[in-house]
Amino acid sequence: MSEHPDASYALSEDDAAADAGRGGAPAPSDFVFTFSYETYSDAVRRGMMRPPDRILSSLMRSPEVRRLLVADPFRWVPRVAASPILDRDVRFPADERVSYHRPARLRREDPVDVDGVASEYARYDRSLERAAARAGLTTPHLLTTNPLVAGFAPADWASGVTFFARDDWLSSPARQAYWPAYREAYRRISETGRSVAAVSAEIIDRISPTGPAMVVPNGVEPDEWLGLLPAAPAWFAEIPGPRAVYVGTLDSRLDVPGIADLATRRPELHVVLLGPCPDPEYVAGLRRFPNVHIHPSVARAELVATLRNAEVCLLAHRRTPLTEAMSPLKVYEYLAAGMPVVSIDLPPVRGIDDRVLLVDSVADFADVVDHALDLGRVSERHRIDFIEANSWSARHEMVLALARA
Repeated sequence: MSEHPDASYALSEDDAAADAGRGGAPAPSDFVFTFSYETYSDAVRRGMMRPPDRILSSLMRSPEVRRLLVADPFRWVPRVAASPILDRDVRFPADERVSYHRPARLRREDPVDVDGVASEYARYDRSLERAAARAGLTTPHLLTTNPLVAGFAPADWASGVTFFARDDWLSSPARQAYWPAYREAYRRISETGRSVAAVSAEIIDRISPTGPAMVVPNGVEPDEWLGLLPAAPAWFAEIPGPRAVYVGTLDSRLDVPGIADLATRRPELHVVLLGPCPDPEYVAGLRRFPNVHIHPSVARAELVATLRNAEVCLLAHRRTPLTEAMSPLKVYEYLAAGMPVVSIDLPPVRGIDDRVLLVDSVADFADVVDHALDLGRVSERHRIDFIEANSWSARHEMVLALARA
């Protein structure tokens, strides 16, 4: 857990507002934005709903951005050449202000060794520099969601570099082969004084930046959550209440034994697990419970309608170094839906809202479900206030202020 309150970091939301008040609106500047490991087409297909996607949407709209270059990660040359066909369902909104870059290389994947990564991202950096020059950008600021870009790209052509850390990559089991490279990237980010915006104080502590740093938690998009109560999707309406919903990828973060315990101890409670399941065997043991319902991912509007018609929502994660550093987007969306939340006690979840009931483990969920159900749906005034206070636009103003610093 971080020993530093948010106020100890280089900037705060109040600081940004005060700076704007003293100096007026800053002059628009140029930005280069890079994804981590997925492309713009990937982001569009998933509904522009993950934190990097949301940042990009804000940059595209922001009056503080004069020109913007959006860059995909490296892709294999044949894949880039086939993009007009394979990505014909996605059209990038290029104009005189916003441009798009698809860097290509001969290899399919990043090297694993640190020296190889350094060489590869020096090439990526040169590709960004050339693309920024072609697009007419002037000393742009590099805002990246890729730790290897943040750590290894020289970026001598940029006015500065800001790393937006949505996860602690160094504790991601799926990326374990790259842990030595991430460790070196964190060291270089710290050593060079590059700025870091992270979704939790735990990630800030693990990077130990020496430059400007700020905790910028996840948020919500007001347009998705405001408005009248939508009808429940037909499949969800068929599930009897009370219904406890978990949204997210059904992978190693999900505490499967804890869900089994909840289903066993509370047979009248119907648990809905909503999200992609990359390994069906991981949750296979839950299919024997008649009160556990596993449903694939749905479109954003259907997700919103599902959550707004639930009775309670769950953050049912295992306690790992990865989950202890995450700012769980789902908790903000649960609260935007007006639902009470039962969650394991993780540092980034503390203090978000009084309607988040914290327990030590998912095995304790059955003991507090009744309390959550008694809380019921929050008042509409409280729900709207929460949405406005935790909007993505407010979060991204903080990131832009950090970049300007």
